[in-house]
Amino acid sequence: MFETLTDKFNDVFRSMRGRGRISEENVREVMRDVRTALLEADVNVAVVRKFCEDVLAKAIGAEVIKTLHPDQVMVRIVYDELVRLMGPVDPRIPFVSPGPTVLMLAGLQGSGKTTTCAKLASFCLKRGKRPLMVAADLKRPAAIDQLEILGSQIGVPVYAERDHQVAVKVCRNGISEARKTDRDVVLLDTAGRLAIDQEMMNEVAQVAQVTAPQQIYLVLDAMTGQDAVNTARIFNERLELDGLILTKFDSDTRGGAALSAKTVTGKPIKFIGVGEKIEALEPFHAERMAGRILGMGDVLTLVEKAQEQYQVEEAERLQKKMKTGLSLEDFLGQLKKLQNMGPLQSIMKMIPGLSSQMPDMQIDGDELTHMEAIIQSMTPRERRNPDLIDASRRRRIARGSGTDPADVSGLVKQFAMMREVMKGMVDMSMSDRLKMSTKLAQMSAAGTLPNLRLKARPKVRKLTQKDKRKRRKRR
Repeated sequence: MFETLTDKFNDVFRSMRGRGRISEENVREVMRDVRTALLEADVNVAVVRKFCEDVLAKAIGAEVIKTLHPDQVMVRIVYDELVRLMGPVDPRIPFVSPGPTVLMLAGLQGSGKTTTCAKLASFCLKRGKRPLMVAADLKRPAAIDQLEILGSQIGVPVYAERDHQVAVKVCRNGISEARKTDRDVVLLDTAGRLAIDQEMMNEVAQVAQVTAPQQIYLVLDAMTGQDAVNTARIFNERLELDGLILTKFDSDTRGGAALSAKTVTGKPIKFIGVGEKIEALEPFHAERMAGRILGMGDVLTLVEKAQEQYQVEEAERLQKKMKTGLSLEDFLGQLKKLQNMGPLQSIMKMIPGLSSQMPDMQIDGDELTHMEAIIQSMTPRERRNPDLIDASRRRRIARGSGTDPADVSGLVKQFAMMREVMKGMVDMSMSDRLKMSTKLAQMSAAGTLPNLRLKARPKVRKLTQKDKRKRRKRR
């Protein structure tokens, strides 16, 4: 989301490098650029003014003036102020015992409320809970159908009453159903409108009063910028909100809502939607987000995503295989896990030092899919022993995957190099592994690792009756 803002911050701090000392004059000059960058990112004007005043007050001091690294000092000050601006945040859900814990979702139509309800249910499911979703959006056509489809995808039941048109009764009955079926979390998907109106506000306020939810989340579309913040302020006047959930956070919008929401509404952002997949919901951490904005990466979130994909036993088994050498079958398994972690570009941005190089890297998110196609076009024997792949086999694999023989060769060479690196990393310390990983990432950014040059998948000729008879004879 913050690509443009990150680039502008990097330019601002880069302009300070090479200066022997920091002075009040160049601090004010830098803050003018920072103010412009924040306003262009659609951050609230009052928030920008206060932010810049606080940074100036901290930056203009004896300790800062004596420093020999003014750009590093400014980065630290801006980082601390960004954390203060967006935090403190505790994204943990306060589950109650005995249950059920009731979570209520409100918001306008088109904000992604129903999808977020399913994402939040999946989030609870991974933490050992037994959620139930209640379809209380009785205004929008097919809202119940949508929630039921999403529920079937993640294995979470949905309580719905198609004959009732009173949301309060449906929510109350849904909570009773959760108690009967031993469900410990209830998620209420309430109705939205195209715009805020009195009828909608009365309905959600009545639902909140009757059901007494432990948490009330307002779902907002991050792409609407300051409109999202204004919507949150109006909702908060009628509902006692516990937090905000910003959807479409992976879009290329300017991100002003994320920086303004806490100050303007007084309510923290609890979760962010970072993709279309059900798993694409992240707890919001102000410290990590500030690091992403300043191009410092987000290692903690990256580690958490990896931990979701790997069990302890599986990680130990992979460690043993790394000593003897991974096969292409192992590599294929790791590719699939990497795809499950989210878009490749988002993952790369979490690696420290790569965020600033992202514009030059030209990352194609489909490249992993193409690599997978090449490996799946190999026989099991070829995957276990890539040295068997000669020119004839390369041509066959290329035809099956819709690539060039050179692409197949490039992938095999890249895998061989990676396998040797992995062998060497097994006995390294954690700090040495991080250095090696950073070096590999920089090689990838510089374009020294081979890329796939993909062509259109060839058309498959329809078999004639004569061809089919020949095939049957060969069998």
